[in-house]
Amino acid sequence: MDNKKKMKDIKSRTKEFAVNCWKFCSKIPHSREYNAYVNQLLRSSSSVGANYRAAQRAKSTADFINKLKIVEEEADESMYFLELFIEILDKDIQEVKLLHSEANEIVSIVVASINTAKRNQQER
Repeated sequence: MDNKKKMKDIKSRTKEFAVNCWKFCSKIPHSREYNAYVNQLLRSSSSVGANYRAAQRAKSTADFINKLKIVEEEADESMYFLELFIEILDKDIQEVKLLHSEANEIVSIVVASINTAKRNQQER
């Protein structure tokens, strides 16, 4: 698989992750307590894809790495809020676990990309 195909797959996956988090959040009851976590998850999950897109327009390798680090942080933050939902919800736990697994895979892919970019940068 060439790099453009991998990039497109990750770009699609990060967007799909945000949409799936939105769909999950739309099912959560409205209350002051839930709303705080819902808002944080919506923000961080949508930021994953937005910052991945920004990384694709990076001006240098250092800029690319920095933008990918933001993607890593936002995906990890999404995982945190999904973990909270696993602890507090009585239903939809399987859906939350699938979202958590996808966020974890995105983190793994992004960390591998950061490491590859760093190696390539050092070889220059």
